[in-house]
Amino acid sequence: MAQPSSPKAFPVSWDQFHRDARAMAWRLAEKGPFEAIVCITRGGLVPAAIVARELGTRLIETVGVASYHDYDSQGELRVIKDIAPRIMAIGDGKGKGVLVVDDLTDTGKTAKVVREMLPNAHFATVYAKPQGVPLVDTFVTEVSQDTWIYFPWDLDLKYAEPISKETRG
Repeated sequence: MAQPSSPKAFPVSWDQFHRDARAMAWRLAEKGPFEAIVCITRGGLVPAAIVARELGTRLIETVGVASYHDYDSQGELRVIKDIAPRIMAIGDGKGKGVLVVDDLTDTGKTAKVVREMLPNAHFATVYAKPQGVPLVDTFVTEVSQDTWIYFPWDLDLKYAEPISKETRG
């Protein structure tokens, strides 16, 4: 697997991700109620579970959009799993009363595809980059566009090189 070329790394532990997802749930509690959650797989699965628990939402659906094919760069977007018709029938049929959850909005391309399916849904991500911010309604933490976020499900414990190449004694 290729490593990202960005020198800016933002590693997120399980504890930090859980805190951030709960913080997102606090913000969303004031914007609901939501009849259903649609999580964008795969990254949206974990925050959707946390938000669903915190908000008491039991109707959870997925939409599969593949964009990162090699964990290094975004490729062509493909919808690999559509949203179930039951979700499409909620509210006005265009997403009213539906919460869409993802881990990150990067360029906003994935959010744009899903927003076309559910234009009136409320979109929430835990993390957001500047290009993706206009496509989400709620997020917790903004990071620079050239930062690579290492999510806890992608990490393994190992030695990390110091930022400075100088040897300190």
